[in-house]
Amino acid sequence: MNRVGEHPVTAGPLAPRWLAWSLESPRAGVTSVARVSLENAGTATWRSHGADGVRASFHWLDPLGNPIVWDGPRTALPHVVAPGEQVELELAVTAPRPPGAYRLAFDLVEEHRFWFAEVGATPLEIAVDVAPRIAERTLAVRIHGASDPATTAALTVQEEPIVEEEADAVAVAHLVSGAVPPPGWSRLLLDAHVEGWAAVGTAVIPAGRDRELDSWRGGGGRNPRFGHPLLLPSLLDGVEPTELLGLPAYAGPDGLFDGRAAVTLPRRSGGRPT
Repeated sequence: MNRVGEHPVTAGPLAPRWLAWSLESPRAGVTSVARVSLENAGTATWRSHGADGVRASFHWLDPLGNPIVWDGPRTALPHVVAPGEQVELELAVTAPRPPGAYRLAFDLVEEHRFWFAEVGATPLEIAVDVAPRIAERTLAVRIHGASDPATTAALTVQEEPIVEEEADAVAVAHLVSGAVPPPGWSRLLLDAHVEGWAAVGTAVIPAGRDRELDSWRGGGGRNPRFGHPLLLPSLLDGVEPTELLGLPAYAGPDGLFDGRAAVTLPRRSGGRPT
């Protein structure tokens, strides 16, 4: 662990003294483990009571100190920490998006009352470089169904080349036979994965009028809180898609809907055009 140098320790009841820290190399959007060691240098005992009492957390700040993510997940103390005692904590830390330079500030919080820094204590603040989610921009495509010349032709003119083998790619995009992605589709998918998203879906343009797909027609924007599963997703980490409306889909966490690139679909055999 990295030793913490001398820092101000406020006299009074609530006074942590930070001793050491470690952090796994952070990648945008990925949860890693941080460890902090600290001493209760105040006069009040620290106690956690389930979701109440004293707990550890953190803030993500930009290089100027502006908050990017204020309320990090809480970590309860493993035991009562009396004045003069030391404790080591393990915290799950999800790196912010997009990659770049940040500051990570660890602090204690008296839940529903105050952060220790708000009453004069010194937080542990460290500079952190958050790396891109993926180290290489390699995309493979899995076509669900028979080979189709329109899909094949659309993949050959992508702005970023498609690798042939899934084992050689960091992301796998799922299309159906006859689907036609626009030329910028591969670039947008890889941009989103670099930014920190594990799953990316785009808008769809169905053949004919298909009301079942109205929610996925998009409007040109990006939505990390899209209220529906992602269709025709690009997935990291070997995640396998499910199926919705006869199309590959993803309904898990850490997903982004990008409506700026719409994939044109063939008529679905199970669709109900109007």
